[in-house]
Amino acid sequence: MKCVFVTVGTTSFDDLIACVSAHDNLQIIQSLGYNRLVLQIGRGKVVPEPFSTESFTLDVYRYKDSLKEDLQKADLVISHAGAGSCLETLEKRKPLVVVINERLMNNHQLELAKQLHKDGHLFYCTCSMLPGLLQSMDLSTLKCFPPGQPEKFSAFLDKVVGLQK
Repeated sequence: MKCVFVTVGTTSFDDLIACVSAHDNLQIIQSLGYNRLVLQIGRGKVVPEPFSTESFTLDVYRYKDSLKEDLQKADLVISHAGAGSCLETLEKRKPLVVVINERLMNNHQLELAKQLHKDGHLFYCTCSMLPGLLQSMDLSTLKCFPPGQPEKFSAFLDKVVGLQK
């Protein structure tokens, strides 16, 4: 089974959950060869109805103690741009699409996503751009994030958010 895992972490990102679970986008995901979609919806108000057919399964949950198992099973991760979610996914060497929450533009999500994309580690978009990105992206072009070097990520975050002097 090829699986897409979507995570919003501890936040609420209803636009992403609504977008990825929309009928047209479910069809796109299926057309790309995925037959399972797992949504970690955090404290969001949008709660898609789980279902299972012969060819596709949609699972939904709010929180787990760890996302490790879901990340391990994922063939593609779609995530909010939280630094923790990005780092955990990249460390597991999973292809990552970061979806920017346009309602939170005063945080550093966009800068983080842009830099990690520039470095070749992920793709990023907004909810409205997600269907097109899913259809056009080439996951084989992504570079692995260097494992076991959290200090580099920390220095990188400092640089991105302007804390480095």
